[in-house]
Amino acid sequence: MTASLISQFLPVLSERYLVDENILVPELLARCDTLQPHQAAAERLATQIVEGIRAQKPRSMDINQLLVAYQLTSEEGIALMCVAEALLRIPDTQTRNALIRDKMSVTEWEASSAANPFQNFSTWALNLTGNVLHLQNKDSGWGVFGKLIARLGQPVIRTALEQAMRLMGNQFVLGETIDEAIANRRKHPYPHATASYDMLGEGARTINDAARYFQAYETAIHAVGKAKMGDSISIKLSALHPRYEWRKPDRIRHELFHSVFKLCAIAKAYDLMVTIDAEEMDRLVPSLELFEMLARTPELSGWNGLGLAVQAYGKRCTQALEFVIALARDTRRIIPTRLVKGAYWDSEIKRAQVEGHENYPVFTRKSTTDVSYLAGAQLMLSAPDAIYPQFATHNAMTAAMIMQIVGDKKYEFQRLHGMGDNLYESLSAVLGRPVPYRIYAPVGPHHDLLAYLVRRLLENGANSSFVYQIADKNIPVKKMLDNPVQFTANLSDKLHPKISLPPDIFGAERKNSFGPLLPEPMMRDKLIKDIQKFLLQPYEAAPIIDGKSLTGVRQTKYDPSDNRRALGTSIDCTTDDVARAMEVAHHTQHEWDKMGGAARGKILARAADLFEFHMPQLVALIVREGGRTLQSAINDFREAVDFLRYYGAQAAREFETPVRLPGPTGEQNELWLRGRGVFVCIAPWNFPLAIFTGQATAALAAGNSVIAKPAGQTPMVAHYAVKLLHQAGVPTGVLHFTPGSGSALGKVFVESKYT
Repeated sequence: MTASLISQFLPVLSERYLVDENILVPELLARCDTLQPHQAAAERLATQIVEGIRAQKPRSMDINQLLVAYQLTSEEGIALMCVAEALLRIPDTQTRNALIRDKMSVTEWEASSAANPFQNFSTWALNLTGNVLHLQNKDSGWGVFGKLIARLGQPVIRTALEQAMRLMGNQFVLGETIDEAIANRRKHPYPHATASYDMLGEGARTINDAARYFQAYETAIHAVGKAKMGDSISIKLSALHPRYEWRKPDRIRHELFHSVFKLCAIAKAYDLMVTIDAEEMDRLVPSLELFEMLARTPELSGWNGLGLAVQAYGKRCTQALEFVIALARDTRRIIPTRLVKGAYWDSEIKRAQVEGHENYPVFTRKSTTDVSYLAGAQLMLSAPDAIYPQFATHNAMTAAMIMQIVGDKKYEFQRLHGMGDNLYESLSAVLGRPVPYRIYAPVGPHHDLLAYLVRRLLENGANSSFVYQIADKNIPVKKMLDNPVQFTANLSDKLHPKISLPPDIFGAERKNSFGPLLPEPMMRDKLIKDIQKFLLQPYEAAPIIDGKSLTGVRQTKYDPSDNRRALGTSIDCTTDDVARAMEVAHHTQHEWDKMGGAARGKILARAADLFEFHMPQLVALIVREGGRTLQSAINDFREAVDFLRYYGAQAAREFETPVRLPGPTGEQNELWLRGRGVFVCIAPWNFPLAIFTGQATAALAAGNSVIAKPAGQTPMVAHYAVKLLHQAGVPTGVLHFTPGSGSALGKVFVESKYT
């Protein structure tokens, strides 16, 4: 194979990034056909596992019971997360007290009869807070004794809650330092279990942050290597560089690579396994590219400790695994590969909606992620010469199915520290032999815990989670062991019915603005080529009065980022031009208003579609004339499209039919909304398309005619927008484009009898 395997995989990775689930899922289901003969045996084993777990005596530190007591869909669960955020992040006592009073006094904490000190202590602290603060908030009746409790209560409450949160922290963090974590690891009662240590933190924001994380990883590798316990290290690339993002490929290939290589070289000297953790979907290709660079580095050859985590909820999971298999064979190594279901689902869904993508990079149904996981597990087990499979799961059905297909191949399970230990104890007991598993063990101070803790609780606190269900004995075992392959195959629509695609998040009223998928290299390169092609020709922005482009003195416009580069020319209006535009706008406004809100709304909707069709041209002008970055220009463009669709929808809803008002019997009172006349819209330069379009569109939607004056710095962007609005159907007599000096034209605007 060539030196760049990732380049061969880019087309399929691009194709699968946002692929329709109704296209992709049948393919994954077909991959799982070979599991059917093992289904009955897997269900029997899973049933035994669950029954074994439920027969175990509850531990004093059982997070499962807390998740059942305080579901994240309940007021208590939400308040608990608020408290965690407050107490682990806020540095000063006064602010902590204020937030505790605000969030805790209105919540009723249910008393628990469970014999679980962890849960009961948390409940006691939360109840104490709520009751005392509720007493404080009463206007009367609490007297001297109440005042005394209130005065003594705040430090007591704060201490109790902090201790409760730290108790939760200890549940998830093996130690605040690597030495403490290793010492705690030695106390682990299961000698067949190993650990993978991860430094707590959610990514470097500065070079100093990255240096601190690097030092922590380096110290950990030396400590774990010297301990000789068979443990490993997990590394987050985002912790080692503040600009680990698709926009900075050169810095990833040089600066970030250098840091990761140094850590891997130290780990190789100890024959220590290092796993590159999976992060957000827009970082998949950069991470695979960097991973290939590491695998091809001569200094790391012959080392089978270079590992990678792959997320099953991503639509490119199988392609990522195929890449790993091909890379392993090409570099003659075995790659430890951790298959996880994924930890950023909620943010992936939200980001796709906010950024206006065509679809989601992750599956919208949990069952489909389970199918993807099983398909990935089969693929990993089919390549024992290339992959050492590591299956991260807390789900009994998933573990049981893997046990049916693993055969005599080498493998291990993985679980999070503080969760899932009862699953693997029960599995080992049922099988009559120890099951090899590795504990993913975060290390770090509790004030770095919050984001990790929130992800864990969101993953496992939902009532669809196996971890949640296993602790609730009211849920029948059979319900917990549904076959995800059969369930998913029976779905007529693989997309979750309650999760609209990003273009449809605003419902029937309007469509979301389209945003190109910039993190994807092939899509990004095409957009950039279209932009560059448009910029080859100089652009001219001339006044447009009553549909006619005017002539005049041409002024050369230069790129503000490079004053040597001419973009084209612009022509300013004269005061006579503006006066004529005012008169035409006045005479055409009435017919535009009579057209009705629904008809105007359709025109503005067509304009939005035209804007999107001409996105490369508009973005090109925003970048060059406005001096904006590509992402900033796209944001400006999308806001303009949203304005067009929003005001178009408002026109149809508010300006088409009258609103009937209440009144005395026998009277019929109606409210009609109408245009007022001629509006002068003067836009600034900082959002040359969005603000210009938003001002004009709002006035047009309401039935007014518009004199649109762009900023002197950005007439070209506005000129292109006006041409598209005319093309969409806005009458040329209703919308006029009047570039020019504000000091010269302002007096005409203000003193005109038509404004």
